[in-house]
Amino acid sequence: MKTRINLVLMLAVALTLIGAALTMATPAGEAPPRPQGPCDIYAAAGDPCVAAHSTTRALYASYTGPLYQVLRQSDGKTLDIGVVQPVALPFPDAGGYANAAAQDAFCANTYCWITSIYDQSPKHNDLIQAPRGGFSGPAMGGFNNLPVADMAPITIMGHKAYGVFIAPGLGLRQNDAKGTAVDDQAEGQYWVINGRHYNSGCCFDYGNAEIDSRDDDNGTMETTYYGNATAWYRGTPPGPWIMTDQENNLVGCVNPDGSKLCVNLPSITWRFVTAIAKGEPHHWTSMGGDGQRGALSVMFDGPRVNSTYDPMRKQGAVLPGNGGANSVGSQGTFYEGAMTAAGTFPADATDQLVQANVVAAKYDGRG
Repeated sequence: MKTRINLVLMLAVALTLIGAALTMATPAGEAPPRPQGPCDIYAAAGDPCVAAHSTTRALYASYTGPLYQVLRQSDGKTLDIGVVQPVALPFPDAGGYANAAAQDAFCANTYCWITSIYDQSPKHNDLIQAPRGGFSGPAMGGFNNLPVADMAPITIMGHKAYGVFIAPGLGLRQNDAKGTAVDDQAEGQYWVINGRHYNSGCCFDYGNAEIDSRDDDNGTMETTYYGNATAWYRGTPPGPWIMTDQENNLVGCVNPDGSKLCVNLPSITWRFVTAIAKGEPHHWTSMGGDGQRGALSVMFDGPRVNSTYDPMRKQGAVLPGNGGANSVGSQGTFYEGAMTAAGTFPADATDQLVQANVVAAKYDGRG
């Protein structure tokens, strides 16, 4: 493990030096190179992304496709929102962030909704309107409502972009995902969210969930979670807390006596939050940090809850914004997230490099 961590750190330093050299060596009049993304970091460590979702930026340096699609109320037309590409003089710009100006022009004087968030990974696990599940959404047929496209403006890399504002009853999902972990296979996942938009409803999640949108019992999902729900595990009030949703349990720790107060789980006050959830046989880890500065802290690292969660029975669907059974009582704002391939368990050092990449993207609340 130490050898792998050292190799990851050496590779990260090499990539940084190469990027700096390319920037200095870029001939006058040529555009600077696109910045690396979190999925480049995971791939270099042998943990490739099989889901890579963001409405704010590209998660690969080479990604040139659309980030998300908006639907215009006035005429029912749609538009894919892409990535701004590098430009040269007179104002060199490495690009890589969302083309919010295209959305603003398309949606001027009317409303737009986000209909899809495209998967930037080769697996094409796009997020679409969440269907009815164990809980019914408020839209026709019990589907969830779509997020309004301009509810969460921020800046990233110094440029305007939009997050995904989730209120109770809104949600996206992909139940026919490819390449994600199933059963007790290892996996890693991270997301970046608004640390000040949350509630105690179930459940503001991102990650691996049931393919039928129903509660299929303990251990059938494994996602990141953010909020201040107290019905399951919890930290010392007031919250919110970074935990994982493992179905029928929001889990922040595992205590030998079975109690559910996680005394070492801190309440979060950061405007932008990076959170990690990763699991492998008999073991899981959660981490969290300020999305604008500093490193990640380990929130928990240890065994599964009990024999009903060991082995896990994950199913591999992908969701952001609500619970595995389509529980629709939660709220929060999503900016970016990714899941690693089935059978991978990223090293903590790799996750720290992802955090450094998020910090370098310069998320700011002034959208």
